[in-house]
Amino acid sequence: MTAETITILTGNALLGGEVIWWTGQGWSRHIDEAAAVPDDGAAVIAAESAAGRVVGGYAIAATRDGAGIRPQHIKERVRALGPTVRLDLSLRPHDPAAAAWIA
Repeated sequence: MTAETITILTGNALLGGEVIWWTGQGWSRHIDEAAAVPDDGAAVIAAESAAGRVVGGYAIAATRDGAGIRPQHIKERVRALGPTVRLDLSLRPHDPAAAAWIA
């Protein structure tokens, strides 16, 4: 599969503060479950914010290929991985290549 640039939505869960990604039907903590949105996603963000399911939502550029989805900006890659102070607390604790995925 060749890499394609897509737009995905991210924000934080209102109650727990976790980084979350729009799946097309709801929110997930796992970026590889994110769905591409055909526009800037403003309508989705507005509806989900009003319903109290996301706070601070916005659209980002990402690349999707056979390995999954990877945000184009390093800030979003850090957010997708989880805590960086200890990789054993990240969303990929048993992946020895997780730190290299960020840079």
